[in-house]
Amino acid sequence: MSDHRNAPCRGPYGGEGRQAGGTDCRDPAVFEVTRHDKPPLLVCPVHLGPSLLMASGVLWPPVIHLIGRIPDLRP
Repeated sequence: MSDHRNAPCRGPYGGEGRQAGGTDCRDPAVFEVTRHDKPPLLVCPVHLGPSLLMASGVLWPPVIHLIGRIPDLRP
């Protein structure tokens, strides 16, 4: 599990560099999805499901780590 505090969401496709199209979500990442031969994909709750279906290199069964908290939820 990585420490990515305040990292932006990169979902649902997880593109890097020039291929970052579709990653303009401004929400903070809450989950880290492990991928094969690619860096982990950091996503918000809205993009977690779509990233599991559409991002490249996602392991199956998926490996998901909680890396943040949703600010509006109480403990």
